[in-house]
Amino acid sequence: MIGILIALQVGSWNEDRKTELSEDTCRSKLTNDLVANTWNINQSMAWIGLRSNISLS
Repeated sequence: MIGILIALQVGSWNEDRKTELSEDTCRSKLTNDLVANTWNINQSMAWIGLRSNISLS
């Protein structure tokens, strides 16, 4: 009986650990995507600003 309870606890602990690793991976990917998107937006805004300055000249 005690062996079954220990096995269930270990199984639960392992699932929690997997979930935590998955959340860390998602968080890391989300952070990387936000950095890349910010860079792309800044580059687009700079390009649009450059085109506006050329058009106004």
